[in-house]
Amino acid sequence: MQTELTQRTVTGTSGGGMVTVTADGKGQVRSVKIDKSIVEDGDVEMIEDLVTAAVSDAQRRAEEMYRDELRKVTGGLQLPFQLPL
Repeated sequence: MQTELTQRTVTGTSGGGMVTVTADGKGQVRSVKIDKSIVEDGDVEMIEDLVTAAVSDAQRRAEEMYRDELRKVTGGLQLPFQLPL
């Protein structure tokens, strides 16, 4: 399952799609895309906030994918502990 998760990807976005982050199923960021229009404005603080939000969104989606796959493997059995990503 761990190998499969590293091969699958999720996408997180922020700013209405102005920043897009792709992460693998374990939450490791693989790429960041930033719309040129926000770079031209030169508002570095806004860009930093949008990147942070998009990374958080991608990691949240990766965790959801991980939990879904774990439920499939365990047949929905609730485990008494949290497995690391």
